[in-house]
Amino acid sequence: MKNSDYIVFVDESGDHSLDSINQRYPIFVLSFCVFQKETYIREISPALGMLKLSLFGHDTIVFHEHEIRKKEGAFNKLSKEQREELLQTLNIQITQANFTLIPIVVDKATLKKSGMDTPNVYHLAMQYGLELLHQYLNELEQHNLKTHVIFEARGKAEDLALEVEFRRVCDYQNFGQRLLPFEIVIADKKTNSCGLQFADLTARPVGLSVLRPDQPNRAFEILRGKLYHKLNHFDRQFVFPIKAKSPEVVLEAQRR
Repeated sequence: MKNSDYIVFVDESGDHSLDSINQRYPIFVLSFCVFQKETYIREISPALGMLKLSLFGHDTIVFHEHEIRKKEGAFNKLSKEQREELLQTLNIQITQANFTLIPIVVDKATLKKSGMDTPNVYHLAMQYGLELLHQYLNELEQHNLKTHVIFEARGKAEDLALEVEFRRVCDYQNFGQRLLPFEIVIADKKTNSCGLQFADLTARPVGLSVLRPDQPNRAFEILRGKLYHKLNHFDRQFVFPIKAKSPEVVLEAQRR
């Protein structure tokens, strides 16, 4: 099977455990970022690399939303001016980047009360995300081509379980009972993947937009135009609906 013209990066926000639920963040977000390969290699990666070189003098820095927000690690050494430059430039780059965002937000408290056999929340969100991803790629006429889906490594046992579940979902065990032509790649954080860093930067703003819809959320307003336009038609129990912009707006962005 030939490779598709697209590549997908996935990262999460929140704890996927149902044993103890943090009431301040009782959700789990799995964020799928879909890039056209040519755009990714020619525009996304170089722009992120230049930002790192400008601020840090090297490109081995990994942009992690938690560390940036908490001013940890290398981000603790930035001056106020440098931090503002980082945040402003990241906002500009994400605004200008041509990619599609497919986030799955699971309400863990409702799921736990449902009486269902205790599922793995991460795996549940992954299945829903893969189903929507296939729907999107079908619109792009890429659904019969192999698309690689990259996840960040979390640990040997978890990675093995994820791969087994991924292959199960792709092998007809999904809502449409279709063969999904996806190939899983589990990458160590040290690979410094720009795509994984983009996915990491998108997940928490989406989660906060669901938890606190009335609170100003500049990051999510930037991301709203990237959302897959059929997200609000995706009706699944325990999954928050997220309103995307109209199809016309999204298609116009894709043309640019």
